[in-house]
Amino acid sequence: MNKNNVKKILLINFGGIGDEILFFPTIKSVKKIYPQAKIYLALEPRSRSAKHLCADVHKILCVNIKSKFKYFEILKFLIRIWLIGFDVVFSTGSSKIVSLLLFLTFIKERYGYTSDWSEKLLTKSIPLNKKQYAAIMYHDLVKIVDPLAEFSLPAIDNVIVPEVNCDKPIVLIHPGVSLMSLKKNIVKSWDVKRWAKLIDLLLETKRYKVLLAGGRDDEETIERILFVLNATRTDYTDFKNLYGQTKSIKDFVSLIKISDVMVCVDSAPMHMAIALNTPVAAIFGPTDERLLVPKRDNIKILKVNDLKCRPCLWEKRQTSCDTKECLEIHTKDVFDAIEGLLEKCKS
Repeated sequence: MNKNNVKKILLINFGGIGDEILFFPTIKSVKKIYPQAKIYLALEPRSRSAKHLCADVHKILCVNIKSKFKYFEILKFLIRIWLIGFDVVFSTGSSKIVSLLLFLTFIKERYGYTSDWSEKLLTKSIPLNKKQYAAIMYHDLVKIVDPLAEFSLPAIDNVIVPEVNCDKPIVLIHPGVSLMSLKKNIVKSWDVKRWAKLIDLLLETKRYKVLLAGGRDDEETIERILFVLNATRTDYTDFKNLYGQTKSIKDFVSLIKISDVMVCVDSAPMHMAIALNTPVAAIFGPTDERLLVPKRDNIKILKVNDLKCRPCLWEKRQTSCDTKECLEIHTKDVFDAIEGLLEKCKS
């Protein structure tokens, strides 16, 4: 099919907001290859706000694949696809079920990862290489139609940067992870006492403005951090709790953009900060930073070195272990990482 004749493209990528941000380079490359086409992105309802971060997405299609009525949801999804009428579809996911789903869309050109059924059900496929940065792994799909397509790091579009009058570097702290992770017993965050101690160390220097932020899933964590802080501090001149004050994902990315450095764990906010090119001090426990973070000078990974059992999550186990030794990262190391990143920014 002539690329200029392609009018509607469906991209399918189920996952959280972080997964969608990692998928942005793929979306941008597809748009470059098919400049006349409108791009529809199929994702889970929890990630619908991703549309506001990527200007190349014309419309989103929400599919609740985790619903107890997931087969009914998939049927509704297929009917919508048939009614809209797409020319091309790309999908992440390497199972043979994904190949079957793409076949049932009846879209003429179907591209995805290689599976047991892909040779018969897809137009063309490419092997899935999980041992690389996830954004590059997704971008491999583009090579099916353009082997020379250039990869660029995830970037967020249409960021509104408010004016800020602050004579000190702003350190934004986001301690939370998704509620879904917690429900699955996937622990990736520090203990609240360590977060409170870090805020203490920063405020004691009197050199930084410290902001504490979180989403709806982080209410309990924020409350517990504030409880510990209230027991140890009386001077809050340079500290502000912004929980509940960012009403949308656009508000939150604006907050990240005005910050001089962000401290967080492996989470969606980490991917947002990376996509905004904001310096990041990222705390990593059981997950593999090599698959989730690009190599860049303004990103500092904090992890327990010489711990043979890490990273373990996904490859070796599906939930966190009982000891959580991988999260025994010293507060002073995180503090030093923040100062190091700020020094690099000055130079």
